[in-house]
Amino acid sequence: MNDSDDTTGQAAARPRRADARRNQETLLDAAATVFAASGVEAPVRDIAAEAGVGTATIYRHFPTRADLVVAVYRHQVEACAEAGPTLLGDCASPYAALSRWIDLFVDFLVTKHGLAAVLQPDNTAFDALHRYFVDRLVPVCDELLDAAAKSSEIRPDLTAYQLMRGVGNLCIGADNDPRYDARRLVETLVAGLRRTEGP
Repeated sequence: MNDSDDTTGQAAARPRRADARRNQETLLDAAATVFAASGVEAPVRDIAAEAGVGTATIYRHFPTRADLVVAVYRHQVEACAEAGPTLLGDCASPYAALSRWIDLFVDFLVTKHGLAAVLQPDNTAFDALHRYFVDRLVPVCDELLDAAAKSSEIRPDLTAYQLMRGVGNLCIGADNDPRYDARRLVETLVAGLRRTEGP
């Protein structure tokens, strides 16, 4: 094989890898949508229908339901983490970016519901995922809080971990009681961060 043949082979491999990555992201987005609507025990055929593929394609990428749920969790953590800097650049103010990011975080928490039940009790994946979640998202929330505090939009006396725990606690049980509006309570919490005039 000459150098040009090798170069051609590498060029062909890159698009295939990119296509495979896009296809997997499509499956993960579809699974997240179905999980949000029906929970993590939703039939695989529903996820396949949402993604526009056959169930065999799902199983080829994710042999077990736990594999799929963990992959969705990690995929959404990454999406939420990457959104922080983007929002800071796109929104009118750091506080607006923080508020929008918290909305995305609430959306993420909805699809997280039921994760622990899917994983086996002796599976250490859940502990690893929790560490991954904290390591990836707390710094992003901290950056948003810091930017909003430096712009004098919010009080500087709340840590990212405290805010995320508070939002998470407000979201608990939201799917079990239609009278409970977690998003409105979270909006009230975030509004309460605003700095007020006066002493």
